[in-house]
Amino acid sequence: MTTANNDLLGIDKIAHDDGSISAILTINADSEILKGHFPGHPVVPGACMLQIVKEVLESVLGDTLRVKKADQLKFMIMIDPASTPAVQLDIAYQYAEDNVISVTAKLSNPEAVYFKFLGSFEVQ
Repeated sequence: MTTANNDLLGIDKIAHDDGSISAILTINADSEILKGHFPGHPVVPGACMLQIVKEVLESVLGDTLRVKKADQLKFMIMIDPASTPAVQLDIAYQYAEDNVISVTAKLSNPEAVYFKFLGSFEVQ
């Protein structure tokens, strides 16, 4: 398993095709991040959902990125690692002018959509 820059989410499988990325992510229920969010009923923090989109994009594209604009950030359902040990990340991206990448992303599984993002990243 490839690990992102934290111990919360690991990348088990990743596929990249022209303008799209698909990845299977596993959630580490023993992560230190979950111990504080929230004690007794851990859920994956929303900021971590956006961060994994950024990290997967950086890994696949080989660039350092920063969020330029978040037109839509929708946290649909909390991800409980006890009942949801893995999620699918789907990213569609397109290069725009001035080193900007337009992105649509979602975290889901067959039963639910947990997170949706529509926005852009800037290549640093």
